[in-house]
Amino acid sequence: IKDGQEVMVPVEELMIGDIVLVKPGQSIPSDGIVVEGYSYVDESMLTGESMPVEKHVDDKVIGATMNKQGAFKFKVTTTNENSTLSKIISLVEEASNSKAPMASLADKVSSIFVPTVMVIAAVAFVVWLLVGKTFSFSLSIGIAVLVISCPCALGLATPVAIMVGTGKAAENGILIRNATGLENAHKVDHIVLDKTGTITEGKPRVSDIVSDQLTKIELLAIVTALEKTSEHPLALAFKEEGEKRNVTVLPVTDFEAKTGFGITGNIEGTAYSIGNIRLMEQLGIHENAYTKRAEALAKSGKTVMYVAKDREVIGITAVFDHIKESSYHAIDELHRLGIKITMLTGDNRLSANALKDQLHLDEIIAEAMPEDKEKKIRELQAEHHFVAMVGDGINDAPALSSADVGIAIGAGSDIAIDSADVILMKSDLNDVVTTIALSNKVVRNIKQNLFWAFFYNCIGIPLAAGLLYPMFQLKLNPMFGALAMSLSSVCVVTNALRLRFFKTTTIENKERKEEIKMKKTVYIEGMMCAHCQSRVKEALNNIPGVKADVDLDNKLARIELSTDISDGKIKEAVEDAGYKVTGIE
Repeated sequence: IKDGQEVMVPVEELMIGDIVLVKPGQSIPSDGIVVEGYSYVDESMLTGESMPVEKHVDDKVIGATMNKQGAFKFKVTTTNENSTLSKIISLVEEASNSKAPMASLADKVSSIFVPTVMVIAAVAFVVWLLVGKTFSFSLSIGIAVLVISCPCALGLATPVAIMVGTGKAAENGILIRNATGLENAHKVDHIVLDKTGTITEGKPRVSDIVSDQLTKIELLAIVTALEKTSEHPLALAFKEEGEKRNVTVLPVTDFEAKTGFGITGNIEGTAYSIGNIRLMEQLGIHENAYTKRAEALAKSGKTVMYVAKDREVIGITAVFDHIKESSYHAIDELHRLGIKITMLTGDNRLSANALKDQLHLDEIIAEAMPEDKEKKIRELQAEHHFVAMVGDGINDAPALSSADVGIAIGAGSDIAIDSADVILMKSDLNDVVTTIALSNKVVRNIKQNLFWAFFYNCIGIPLAAGLLYPMFQLKLNPMFGALAMSLSSVCVVTNALRLRFFKTTTIENKERKEEIKMKKTVYIEGMMCAHCQSRVKEALNNIPGVKADVDLDNKLARIELSTDISDGKIKEAVEDAGYKVTGIE
């Protein structure tokens, strides 16, 4: 904005102090401070925060983030060279340049092996000449040494195993960007996971609808009717939930959005309000029957909203970024492999703590900025840990480059993918386990090939040099030496091709646990009637591999599992139905 007029200028020409207008749906061109207006900004690409952040006057905005709703003006505070995004790019470049490429063991050995064999052949030729043997005999010995030695077996041992391993990984939706990543993955003893989009789906959904006066459908109909008019980012979750359950959306009059508090409106002449606790206090509601339940939901990391009719709270709703189904099994498998897991996220501490309890994570670090993630990787490496980083956002890129093995979620940003060694095209954490297992198989195969190559050469070269001739009159014909050399290469390649029969850990786990039958008792609080009983039973039976019977009188459910399902998944299903799990045995 120059002299009160809107002027389009290239981003490169922005100066500190310039006032810039950002309209809905546009990306913010530079770092700055809001001077007029308000909006909700999607900062997930930088902070990992799943929910768009509300921005008012004097709030800071970050370049490259996306304006979701309103229009606002901000004052530029940094040039593009010093912006947050530029700092992240610098961190990635620095981390990439400081990572030494892994030298191939086979190349090192071959560089010594080849001249050594040539010296042995020359020495054998000269020695046999000196002891009185004919030129033809001595030359035959020298040629046999050169022919039977097999540097090609050493040279094939690593690349063929890597080639087959990367091909097998690609079959399972895992792209290996370089051999170093595949070779190093088996050494990993500590994994750092991003939260949003990696462990969770990255898409907020309605998780709880609680009311003592109305049914869930009735309360959802009220919320959906009001939220349909709202442009708040959370409104989309309610609109989708309403469509999913086919609720009847009634017309709303006198709609009003109260920024930072919630929304109000009239439905069929009755005033309704939806918002946070501050909106309830504005309405004169300081205590209500839902306070404790709302606090419990908030402590589990969910965003809670009260629903009021006139001056009375009639229910609460909560929105939650759900955990991917694959995350439970993947983290259990990583723990089984003895790998410690740290979750690093830009999300709030309540959400992070909720995941730590559900997934049994070893450590969490919440509200982390991009430089904090990269710093944590460095700290773990300083403690002599071999670290893998799994992430999907621009904010994860420096950490992905710094980690010994960077693993990017395929659905993530381009810069995260470019910074990683391994890319998971299915965005499934189970593929992290598969990558580590495949790396173990490949490295073991390489060691077998190298051992065979060394063993063969240790036997073949002395035989070809004629060491057994003085005692046993045994001399190797160069033609048989050539045949033996060819067979050694065939053995190495054949052994490497065995990797084609590798099975993913998911398949192995399914076969291993196919016959498992496990019984558990789930203690549930909040079931009041037969309707509650059927809701809980339906929620549990909807989990694949679960057969549930609910006892209303004793407030518990008896379930039989045909597969290994984590307690966290069972708890989440019950709580999504609107009830509280007090224990699982």
